[in-house]
Amino acid sequence: MGKPTGFLEIERVKDSYEPVAQRLTHYREFVPALSDDKAKLQGARCMDCGIPFCNNGCPVNNVIPDFNDLVYHQDWKTALDVLHSTNNFPEFTGRVCPAPCEAACTLGINDDPVGIKSIERSIIDKGWENGWVLPQIASVKTGKKVAVVGSGPAGLAAAQQLARAGHAVTVFEKNAAVGGLLRYGIPDFKLEQSVIDRRLAQLKAEGILFKTNTIVGSKDIPAGIVCDAQTVITPAELDAEFDAVILAGGAEVPRDLPVAGRELKGVHYALELLIAQNKQVAGGAANPIHAAGKHVVVIGGGDTGSDCVGTSNRHGAASVTQLELMPQPPEQENKPLVWPYWPVKMRTSSSHEEGADRDFAVQTQAFVGENGVLKAVQLVRLAWQDGKPTPIAGSEFELPADLVFLAMGFTHPVASILDAFGVEKDARGNAKATTEGQACYQTNVAKVFAAGDMRRGQSLIVWAIREGRQAAREVDQFLMGKTVLPR
Repeated sequence: MGKPTGFLEIERVKDSYEPVAQRLTHYREFVPALSDDKAKLQGARCMDCGIPFCNNGCPVNNVIPDFNDLVYHQDWKTALDVLHSTNNFPEFTGRVCPAPCEAACTLGINDDPVGIKSIERSIIDKGWENGWVLPQIASVKTGKKVAVVGSGPAGLAAAQQLARAGHAVTVFEKNAAVGGLLRYGIPDFKLEQSVIDRRLAQLKAEGILFKTNTIVGSKDIPAGIVCDAQTVITPAELDAEFDAVILAGGAEVPRDLPVAGRELKGVHYALELLIAQNKQVAGGAANPIHAAGKHVVVIGGGDTGSDCVGTSNRHGAASVTQLELMPQPPEQENKPLVWPYWPVKMRTSSSHEEGADRDFAVQTQAFVGENGVLKAVQLVRLAWQDGKPTPIAGSEFELPADLVFLAMGFTHPVASILDAFGVEKDARGNAKATTEGQACYQTNVAKVFAAGDMRRGQSLIVWAIREGRQAAREVDQFLMGKTVLPR
């Protein structure tokens, strides 16, 4: 605890944003890292609790009080070592994680919590700037080969851990570039692709092989999922070549809205917009969906919806409205009731601040069009009682809409991939594998493991990293009869 009275004397150091008018002209990140002095002040607010709830609030169990104290003392190199001991990719979580650790911060009971996320980002950014993030190449090779299907955060974390344990790892990715939704689902104004590329260079230097444009199982995938694959590899081929397989392909099937007019031109899944935009920013073809001068309606109130708002504003949309089925949450959570758990409260993202109307407790009844082209959305207001919605008679209304983006989350992994392996699914359609007791992360199929959203369903990047690390440990144990990897 660098400064015992710091939490009494120092206010939370808030992130600074580039002005709205300026950042709407580009797709670069616009939240600068904290200066050393500000990071020191932020770290000084940590109370070094006897029971640091932030550690358990963080899915990867970051050793938060320790690196806070090290930042306060400006020992950045050791802070980086502590951070990397639990988190393979803090540059991702330090930018786009919602920070459940901060919701669990003890100081947050009656004050603003410590800005753990901004400290984490400051540590890793300084590590890259100073050349401290180097390949960790295994000194002894085991002779074992592992295939990882999917190159999102779960697959990358598993691959890195296994490579460092001495195994030969090959990652298969169905799209043209590595990163999964890190690459294609998160706009560059939140996570620039160069941030992903520099970490991939480290993984490649550690001996990990990447095979892109390659799908495992079958190209029979649902609508709304982008697939660049030119090559199909069968599970039998993987079984013959590899000693273990980790399925980490994510939960990609988007939730649809099957109401009248769904087929109209102008109604899209959110990722149809976001993936094409990220490809354009990376130097690819122009996004075929463009919101310039159009009335945009985003259905779904989460992060993906917010990303559609920010992207539409950068296109120059005439208006952007984001709709949410649930009632508007309170501005401030009931802390005595919910702490240290993730609270339900009103959250306003930087994209919302750039310009958007938000409406709550509304349900879409139909999409309205002319000559097959979307023109409006028919809606009705809802009354919520005992957790159940009821349409309010006479509350129907209509919004003009040239584009609608469905951002209502994802339901489960692509079934054809799991079916090709013969992997049992749980009630939600995810790969069935336990994380407790014996045979953790193992499916019903010999030497086939599952991790990340493909196993647990739609979740956070930080949960994917946790599952990738833990699955890697179980695979190492499976292959070697013991493991040197942390859980």
